[in-house]
Amino acid sequence: MTNPLYDALLGGKRGSASPFLRLMDGTDISYGAFAETAGRLAAVLGERGVRPGDRVAVQAPKTPAVLALYLACVQTGAVFLPLNTAYTPAEIEYFLKDAAPSLFVFDGRGGEALQALCGALGIAPLTLDAEGGGSLADAARQSDPLMEVTARAPGDIASILYTSGTTGRSKGAMLSQDNLLSNALTLAESWRFTDRDILVHALPIYHTHGLFVASNVLMAVGGRMVFHPSFDADAVIDALPGATALMGVPTFYTRLLASERLTRAATRSMRLFISGSAPLLAETHRAFEARTGHRILERYGMTETSMTTSNPYDGTRKAGTVGFALPGIRVRVADAAGRPLPEGEIGVLEVKGPNVFTGYWNKPDKTAEAFRPDGYFITGDLSRVDKDGYVAIVGRESDMIISGGLNVYPKEIEAEIDAVPGVTESAVIGVPHPDFGEAVVAVIAAEHELDIEPIEAALAEKLARFKHPKAYKVIDSLPRNSMGKVQKARLREAYKSLFAPW
Repeated sequence: MTNPLYDALLGGKRGSASPFLRLMDGTDISYGAFAETAGRLAAVLGERGVRPGDRVAVQAPKTPAVLALYLACVQTGAVFLPLNTAYTPAEIEYFLKDAAPSLFVFDGRGGEALQALCGALGIAPLTLDAEGGGSLADAARQSDPLMEVTARAPGDIASILYTSGTTGRSKGAMLSQDNLLSNALTLAESWRFTDRDILVHALPIYHTHGLFVASNVLMAVGGRMVFHPSFDADAVIDALPGATALMGVPTFYTRLLASERLTRAATRSMRLFISGSAPLLAETHRAFEARTGHRILERYGMTETSMTTSNPYDGTRKAGTVGFALPGIRVRVADAAGRPLPEGEIGVLEVKGPNVFTGYWNKPDKTAEAFRPDGYFITGDLSRVDKDGYVAIVGRESDMIISGGLNVYPKEIEAEIDAVPGVTESAVIGVPHPDFGEAVVAVIAAEHELDIEPIEAALAEKLARFKHPKAYKVIDSLPRNSMGKVQKARLREAYKSLFAPW
């Protein structure tokens, strides 16, 4: 038995002088040096008693060492469990109790509280900071690189990623070796990545997008990455002339468009701009093409499935859609009973393929609820397929509004509002209403004072009356999570009493 994920990502690159990472200070790290760092970290894991299948929880700043720690876990058969760097010690307590890791690596913030928590839970703590220092780094420098690679089967768990928890407590999605490897190889082929590619990497690596899409794809083909600790529009624009690709969230592209430095000349060497993790406004798509000559390639995925669909590399990249199912993956739009719906009708997207996770950690009941008897995973994302076969995501099932007994899909209303001059973007939510059960409310972000009348006129022309918002709220910006998704739950909470008293 081999370790297919390690073999594909790093196994053949040990000792290689080929460049892998370029840091912000101009330092280059070769594949060979990176593999050696991963080997030293793998040795530390063994010295600390981490065994195959044990969880290694990590809440540390984005550095090459954290990426190497992921590969060290793959090498030793440990389960990599990255955690959002914004989580508080109180939030971390839930994840540590739920996942029961053998080791917790953190940057030292909230040190006393987290050290005490680790002591109470019997978890070994180590530190790793933004400068590459800390007790884990010290131990790695004193260790010889581990050369042995632990054999793993395709179905063995390589990582646990916790969902965003928009409907209750976060659940740990278990991702197998084959889940990660099959998706990396499929994306590399679909998006034409080779060892000649240089990716600007400005995404976080506690999330599937930056860790498994960006990093795995580039390692699988032996490409290079310009490794940014976080997104900065000027720094990304500085990097574009020496790069070939960028993977980002919609916020990246709106911020790039806000800079006059984003020009056709600045993007001349680029072959591909990819967007995901949140819906890309059609207006952003069009504005980016007008400014740069590049059509952004939008794709769709989620924590439980990695990437599922993509607009084509060759062919029409249709704004407002996420393209077709990737090779080897099947999707369908279904009703509440799992029956496939005809073209154009809105239902829940369901997915089946080697990319789909194996289940939720310690939650067999939640796992059973998430799958159909025929093996399709129920994403909870409302979607439809157009006449050309392109999939469009129209919102979350949990975001659907039932007003007066009629279904209202927020995305349909948002698209019309966003097209009105002066609107930056909008979020349509449902809030309690004494007569209708739920009332449609539009929360609109605008940079300047906004007249609602043109919006009402536009909706009157395009949409049935029952879909029209019963209230409009104009704010400076919409609340978002770290991956750029609008936090509608926060908006619903903020405006839940809008139509009170009952």
